Amino acid sequence: MGGLIASLYEISALAIPAILAITLHEAAHGYAAYRFGDDTAMRRGRVSANPFHHIDPVGTILLPGLLLLTHAGFLFGYAKPVPVNFSRLRDPRRDMVWVALAGPGSNIAMALVAGLLGHLLPLFPLGAARWLEMSLEFAIQINLVLALFNMIPLPPLDGGRVAVGLLPDRLARPLARIEPMGIGLLLLVIFGLPFASRAFGVQIDPLGWLLGPPLDFLYDLVLRITGN
Repeated sequence: MGGLIASLYEISALAIPAILAITLHEAAHGYAAYRFGDDTAMRRGRVSANPFHHIDPVGTILLPGLLLLTHAGFLFGYAKPVPVNFSRLRDPRRDMVWVALAGPGSNIAMALVAGLLGHLLPLFPLGAARWLEMSLEFAIQINLVLALFNMIPLPPLDGGRVAVGLLPDRLARPLARIEPMGIGLLLLVIFGLPFASRAFGVQIDPLGWLLGPPLDFLYDLVLRITGN
């Protein structure tokens, strides 16, 4: 029973920042698209802070929950993608870059807000302060992970869309053609490669190798900027 209570305590502290990080990331895409001329997401109610407008049952709840319960070394999740009609943007190629950057930008902003909220911890009773501290620390971590992960230059991730918008046509077009299979390739590398490597007694962690150093740098930077 004690282990179950401890798990529920941990999940309760992590669930709110995880859901907010994932869903507000998507809402930011929709808002940016609206500002640049495409109201598709606005008309469909996707420019909203209400998580229920963005939750994907598997990507937002089941997958992160299983990773938490199994004490995996990383957290991975996603929301329903916000619909964007790039042809309706005022300058599709240029504005696509800003729409893509809005999601990771919102995660960086949320990480900074979480760092600033840490200064309020002394105002809370000890028990509540411990729970809130865990939640805020995780909010910084998950938002930075999402920002970095989504900036991997592989469509349909935001970094891939940014790359397609900035690269010359001779490079952008082949990269854009990867989009239909991009997530499948990424999941194969993230989950399949480490699993297969363990069968040969080798530890391969491509996501950790790729995101670890910049994550440590950004985490320390957020703490310095927010005075922690």
